Amino acid sequence: MDWQDIVGNSVLIPRRPKGIVHFLGGAFVAAAPQVTYRMLLEDLSRRGYAIVATPFVNTFDHVEIARSVLHSFEQAIERIYANRMIRSGYLPIYGLGHSMGCKLHLLICSLFSVKRAGNILISFNNFPARRSVPFLEQFSPIVDIEFTPTPTETRDIIAAHYPIRRNLIVKFRNDELDQSSELLEVLQTRFSDLVALRILNGNHTTPIAQDFTWRSGQSFTPFDAVGQWMKQQVYRDLDTLKQEIGLWLNPF
Repeated sequence: MDWQDIVGNSVLIPRRPKGIVHFLGGAFVAAAPQVTYRMLLEDLSRRGYAIVATPFVNTFDHVEIARSVLHSFEQAIERIYANRMIRSGYLPIYGLGHSMGCKLHLLICSLFSVKRAGNILISFNNFPARRSVPFLEQFSPIVDIEFTPTPTETRDIIAAHYPIRRNLIVKFRNDELDQSSELLEVLQTRFSDLVALRILNGNHTTPIAQDFTWRSGQSFTPFDAVGQWMKQQVYRDLDTLKQEIGLWLNPF
């Protein structure tokens, strides 16, 4: 399996896919998702899911970003079926988002007419611009800038219009940027029966863990031991995330 570029999306299609995952990454690592989230996305592809990862550049207009990534995704899906890269009939589509990617999927489903079999929302983040954008708070209140929609407006939009019943929310224990508890409250009010929360070991960067080789010197030192331990811990947390997502996608 090799990554392909299809109308600006990074696409990975296994031989006989059983579903399609539309992936959106975090605000500052979303420009090349096939690189920053490679281990996570390639694992999902090995489990039988076609991956369409849509890159984006963060701006303050999150509705426009949501509109743009949805249009790009739909163009890619149209091209994939037209070129018979997927020969099956209808395949279920799942949204998968990390951090800001969660917010975009929530806005896409709330504001536009889309069909989703479910959404996986990892490390949901809905902080105001002053907390989300580096150095912006140094200019406030000189510069009064906020996201569109604002965090409060985003919550209200989700609470009033979000239609997707089946959702997996993932929260990491060591994640100070996470607001999954707030999202859980909103979604359980709408769909109390099909919203699952998983609290896992890890932090906000766990989904972007990369494969690297730790090379020790001629003699194995305490520094090497620490390096190996850190590598094993990072992989362990990411592997747990992979397993939870795989089990939720295919529980039988």
